[in-house]
Amino acid sequence: MKKVLTIAGSDSGGGAGIQADLKTFSALGVFGMSAITALTAQNTIGVQGIYEINPSFVGKQIDSVMSDIGADAWKTGMLANAEIIQIVADRARKYNVGFLVIDPVMIAKSGDPLLKPEANTTLISELIPLAYVLTPNHYEAQAIADIDINSLADAREAAKKIHEKGPKHVIIKGGHLPDPENAIDLLYDGNKFIEFHAPRIETKNTHGTGCTFASAIAAELAKGKKIKKAVHIAKAYLTAAIQKADSLNIGHGYGPTNHSQDFNVEVDVDLIRVKED
Repeated sequence: MKKVLTIAGSDSGGGAGIQADLKTFSALGVFGMSAITALTAQNTIGVQGIYEINPSFVGKQIDSVMSDIGADAWKTGMLANAEIIQIVADRARKYNVGFLVIDPVMIAKSGDPLLKPEANTTLISELIPLAYVLTPNHYEAQAIADIDINSLADAREAAKKIHEKGPKHVIIKGGHLPDPENAIDLLYDGNKFIEFHAPRIETKNTHGTGCTFASAIAAELAKGKKIKKAVHIAKAYLTAAIQKADSLNIGHGYGPTNHSQDFNVEVDVDLIRVKED
């Protein structure tokens, strides 16, 4: 069985972070391991508290996994501060990680900052250049590229600017692009663009979608899929998980997606329209 290490924060509500990552890994048939960067007191209504893990202990967790079990891919999420980001970057170099999927977790869906400015700088200068895949949301892409994104054309320009910072592949998630019918994720490899179109789904249960998407990509890369196929499957998995999220009826706020829904890759990928140029 292929193995994937997630390095991220813990969500006590179970919908995002380490918990979402491990559920996604299991659903897609890989063995999941974790290095926890922060503990959160959190539910569907909000975050009530954050306790950051000592950076050296984050490094120790990574060393424990890699010295014994190893990993076919890594996925990073909430890294909390500049010191932890530096530790993760150092370990990624030490272990020569080929498939490093980075969900930058800099800015929330609401536009609120999740990292301090010095941590953003370390992320961009130290970790992002090591990424095999970088998956920023709308606001994170704007911050990294230093341009406003108001259209798909803007997203393409931002992807080019972000790619210049070192990641092999950039996926700008399209949840905030002004298309009322489709959520369009844009993949750029330095030469060409690929668009992944899925119908927008009206639901409040979207907590942890970024974690889930990046983890699904990491799982598929670990299993040997090429980047286009890995993203295609990840998009299909996330779309199905959102479609079936309301059946869970978890919490009083923004609930989680349904990670445990029955997923048929051969059927569900047909729901995603792929446009390449």
